[in-house]
Amino acid sequence: MTSTTPTPPPAPLQQRLRRLWPYFRPARAGLGLALLGALLAAATEPAIPALLKLLLDEGFVAGQVPLWAVPLALVGLFALRGLATFVAQYGLAYTANGGMVALRRALFERLGHAELRLFTEHNASQLANTVVYEVNNGAGQLVGALLTAVRTVLTIVALLGYLLWLNWALTLVVLAMFPPMAWGMRVLSRRLYGVTRRSQDATDALAYVVEENVLAHRLIRLHEAQAQQQQRFDRLNTTLRGLALKSTVAAALMTPLTQLLAAAALSAVIVMALVQAQSGVSVGSFVGFVTAMLMLVTPLRQLADIATPITRGLAALERGLALLEATPLQAGGQHDAPRVRGAIAWDDVWVQYRHGAGHALQGVTLHVQPGEVVALVGPSGSGKTTLVNLLPRFIEASRGRVLLDGRDVREWDLVALRRQFAMVSQDVVMLNDTVRANVALGDPNPDDARVQAALAAANLDDWWPTLPQGLDTVVGHNAAQLSGGQRQRLAIARAIYKDAPVLILDEATSALDNTSERLVQQALARLMTGRTTLVIAHRLSTIEHADRIVVLEGGCVVEQGTHAELLAAGGLYARLHARGEAAFASDANPVG
Repeated sequence: MTSTTPTPPPAPLQQRLRRLWPYFRPARAGLGLALLGALLAAATEPAIPALLKLLLDEGFVAGQVPLWAVPLALVGLFALRGLATFVAQYGLAYTANGGMVALRRALFERLGHAELRLFTEHNASQLANTVVYEVNNGAGQLVGALLTAVRTVLTIVALLGYLLWLNWALTLVVLAMFPPMAWGMRVLSRRLYGVTRRSQDATDALAYVVEENVLAHRLIRLHEAQAQQQQRFDRLNTTLRGLALKSTVAAALMTPLTQLLAAAALSAVIVMALVQAQSGVSVGSFVGFVTAMLMLVTPLRQLADIATPITRGLAALERGLALLEATPLQAGGQHDAPRVRGAIAWDDVWVQYRHGAGHALQGVTLHVQPGEVVALVGPSGSGKTTLVNLLPRFIEASRGRVLLDGRDVREWDLVALRRQFAMVSQDVVMLNDTVRANVALGDPNPDDARVQAALAAANLDDWWPTLPQGLDTVVGHNAAQLSGGQRQRLAIARAIYKDAPVLILDEATSALDNTSERLVQQALARLMTGRTTLVIAHRLSTIEHADRIVVLEGGCVVEQGTHAELLAAGGLYARLHARGEAAFASDANPVG
């Protein structure tokens, strides 16, 4: 849905450009080259009416200009203009692409290190649109429009200088149209800025609907919801169309306004020039002045037209800047350790996701010894996933402390902290890259022998050699062409390769057939050896053999012990066990 919050008026142009300058500064050599080309092109503009004046006053009348000089002057003039235009365009491309690369790199880097609330406040399509398309279009439009503005202003200055030299009185009439034109451009630019910002929000909303329908295509077909989703798409599509028309109206009004003012000024100039011509002004001077005046109309119209790309380019790039400035980096400490023993403690931990909402965890205190296998069980929404997500700081505790080897996780350097954990979940994520890159994720120089050993430990040693390019085979979008068991074992191979001292298993064998489950269980057994392991309830066979089972309900630890002890106690675990394995399954609830 588009935002209904009124769009604030834009800051002064100079202030807005200053915010962007750090990203374009490294490419300022291209900007200088573009300005040089614009200056040369502008300097040639008055040469055309001056050449006409010379021909009329001295060439056709007095016969003092050789015939060969005319084509030579014209060819030379346009050759110089062509060279200047080429230089300006190359400098423009160098500057625009340099700034675009720098800003896009800063945005992508922020995605990798920002506070994780970024991904709850913005959907994937919105972030992708901002990083890729907004920055690309914004940089191109803004730099191109600014170069056009400079070239246009220089052309206007050159032509006005020539007009003043010819006839200062008539030039004052021409200058009279500038104040009303500037006022009209200012009003329409502010209107266009507001419409552009609302169009960005509407585009994001429309892209999000498309993204949802692509990701949930099976669910939508199963429930015959295509018509409902089509109505949702059409409503947003129509809103975007209306905003596009408003933008066109605001942009299109600038050209007729400029042309109307120019026509009025031109009419006054012609009348006054004809009056002056009767008092002895030469034909060449009259034609030269009128020609320069007519040539002035084109850059004036261009000056009005560039307000649109400047406004749109600034709005697009400012959206990227807003993303950078409004999303701080996730703060970490200084503590570092190459490899922890694996002692974990939650000390009176409370978690509240949103202000005013209930607590996902309520005063949880729990200690896990190095090398211990602890199973976390409980109904959906009891806080199991929240508990383990506190460890790598995917979420933050509202109160209390989370300790790793006796150090608060907030004191750890984030890279060093997350190096201590490996995670295998039911929602396997694979990158659209090679088998090698997915197994050795994060390693800039993968060791093939180690990759193959990890695949063998994950019961995939008879699978990868059959692939068309072996370890170099690209698995495709999220490895969707692999079976569920193969994807799960590939995730286990990744965890084995990382060789982290703490292992988190989140529903790692959920929804697998018996054969796949057996292979995955064998791989998990190898992976768990010698590591502190936290197992979110997946199958009873793993829970029963855990060193300790911790039962959560409503965000609290209600009981803990071995499988036999908890059955004998006859509490929640015993009731869940009596109801069967389905009672241990959790849904996608983030607090589950």
